[in-house]
Amino acid sequence: MFRVMLVEDDAKLAALVTEYLGAYEFSVDVVNRGDTALAHFRSSLPDVVILDLMLPGMDGMVVCRQLREVSNVPILILTAREDAFDEVSGLEQGADDYVNKPVQPRVLLARLRALLRRTQEEGRADTENLMFGALQLSKGNRTVSWRKQPVSLNSTEYKLLLVLAESAGQVLSRNDILIQMRGIEFDGLDRSIDNSISRLRRKFDDAGADKIKTVWGEGYLFSPSAWD
Repeated sequence: MFRVMLVEDDAKLAALVTEYLGAYEFSVDVVNRGDTALAHFRSSLPDVVILDLMLPGMDGMVVCRQLREVSNVPILILTAREDAFDEVSGLEQGADDYVNKPVQPRVLLARLRALLRRTQEEGRADTENLMFGALQLSKGNRTVSWRKQPVSLNSTEYKLLLVLAESAGQVLSRNDILIQMRGIEFDGLDRSIDNSISRLRRKFDDAGADKIKTVWGEGYLFSPSAWD
């Protein structure tokens, strides 16, 4: 069951949408004023928002911007306005879709399902990425970017960075790292990890070892807050 927050001051339309969507997999919660929408959103945490633009108390564009500042919840604008400028403005304020009134309930249902499906797919894709400040590791295609620029890493460097990043904030010994990277234990002599750490630091301007810290006598620690 998906939870919908419908911000709509037309009581008749709100009742129609609530009844129709309720027959499917949606539970609808109606808010009839723009100036109460944000507080209601924070208390109810819906899965998707349907937002009218012409609302008492506060314009829907402002509501859309407020919601986007605090959440990535999918927002579908439903309005009687037909100005293309409003559509562009709504999307620029952070809306995900835009439907003009009058709308057939089955069309609204289809658009909601498509929006939620796309959001879920994006959420699954996000699990393939690791982000720390300006650093992004894409496990799906094995690429790394920092400050929006691609970083060239060889296979060993990429694996090492990934192992460290997946344990961000935790100290990993050389033994821990070698087991995860190669399935072998540290013999006390292998300096390959230290050498690779040095190369990573050079590539990420980490001369002070703030991003990848050395914990003397224990190993290395990837600092999640240092990648700005």
